[in-house]
Amino acid sequence: MSSLGNEADSDNKARKVDTHESPRSGFTVVELVSVIRKHLSIVAAGFASIIFVVAVYSLTATPRYIAASELFVSYDVSSTASQDIASINTAGAYIATQIQTYPKLASTAAVLEPVISDLNLDTSVVDLGKSITVTNPSNTMLIDISVETDNPAQSQKIANAVAESLSNTVKSSLYSSSNSPVKLAVVQKATLPESPSSPNIKLNLIIGALLGLIVGVLAALVRNMMDTRLGSLRDLQSITNAPLLGSIPSNDAVKKTSSVIASAPSSLVAEEYRRVRSNLSFIAPVEGLNSRLIVVTSTEPGEGKTTTSVNIAAAFAENGSRVLLIDADLRHPSVADKVGLEGAVGLSHVLSGQANVADVVQRYWKANLHVMPAGPKPPNASILLNSTTMEAMVAQALKQYDYVIIDTTPMTIAADAAMFGRMGNGVVMVVGRGVCDKKDLSSTLSQLKNVEVPVIGTILNYAEQSKKHHGNYYYYDTEGKRQQRHTS
Repeated sequence: MSSLGNEADSDNKARKVDTHESPRSGFTVVELVSVIRKHLSIVAAGFASIIFVVAVYSLTATPRYIAASELFVSYDVSSTASQDIASINTAGAYIATQIQTYPKLASTAAVLEPVISDLNLDTSVVDLGKSITVTNPSNTMLIDISVETDNPAQSQKIANAVAESLSNTVKSSLYSSSNSPVKLAVVQKATLPESPSSPNIKLNLIIGALLGLIVGVLAALVRNMMDTRLGSLRDLQSITNAPLLGSIPSNDAVKKTSSVIASAPSSLVAEEYRRVRSNLSFIAPVEGLNSRLIVVTSTEPGEGKTTTSVNIAAAFAENGSRVLLIDADLRHPSVADKVGLEGAVGLSHVLSGQANVADVVQRYWKANLHVMPAGPKPPNASILLNSTTMEAMVAQALKQYDYVIIDTTPMTIAADAAMFGRMGNGVVMVVGRGVCDKKDLSSTLSQLKNVEVPVIGTILNYAEQSKKHHGNYYYYDTEGKRQQRHTS
């Protein structure tokens, strides 16, 4: 291995690792908005579905028309010879008792059969009664009759006919005496309805919109509860309070066969990796040395840990540090392919005694950035990685490099990262938004805690890009020179 000069990163001395509050319980308005944004298509689908159903019903439903008539109930003084105060008071009490029965009386055959006969209606007493509503407003001597049909003229005729028939029934056949003590007079005849009472399209659409919004939001909440994948920074913070080292947005530049630091140094993604580098520069060195061991792992395959390892290594090398990147994922080697190096020989040969370290280490991009590929997949990866040869090789590397970065197997596949984490000060957890299962991540963190391997920090991969920019910001031109621009 080569011994290269170590230059201090003066820009990073004033920066500290980001920290976050402990996970909180409860569901806030901000979280609700986040869920709605995350599942906006579900909210829109639920809203549109309800609006569509309500609109179809409102436009196709048969219009209904209501016509109303009103009767006044009084005591017929001519029905009794006594007209003193006591008799009048008794009559008032009698009417108050009798009037309560008239709404029910109005739906009987005695009242409705004459209506059917006079208007030549093709219906039964029961069916006609269903279209009639008769009420006695509290503390009044009034009887309100309303009729709802699909024909405005018919509603008017029936309302007036029912009022007339009820009055005649009370007057002529309800009481045994020749003169009924109760008299019903029509005080308000039904008029022809000018507009349908239902459907009320405007009201239906307003109710439909509110109901659609509620249904859409509830559907989004249910979908969010069923979604086991980590979908946001808030999800990550609800599971762990480990410091966030950086958020790497999705970008085509990251997918290329190279480090984004080398291929697109002026990109936003490159700046985010530099932020990670700055935060990692504050981790404690390995005991007894001035070098730092950075163990990179993830919960699931496909979360971007190898890409992250390559770019962290390039970011440190860009800053002048001596860096060794080791591909210790012997079960699925990928570092060599990512940076375009020969991967036929590597770590597996060294650990099995088939090659020396100097034979497998390759230089990438800069003279101070060295890469040790994994080599071919061995049948006994766990035994090789847990060997004293591996431990001695890492110890020797830490004496010759400022940073030794180890790309390890995902924790759901093997616990290699825990073993390497004990050599240093812990592990860096790469968490892929939309890839990482929340329960698996919680299990991984518990597993590391049980073996007393701390999580130095997390890196949120495939993060959503922030659209907010304030004040002054820096950008890099095509030549890599940093310039300053002001945003209003």
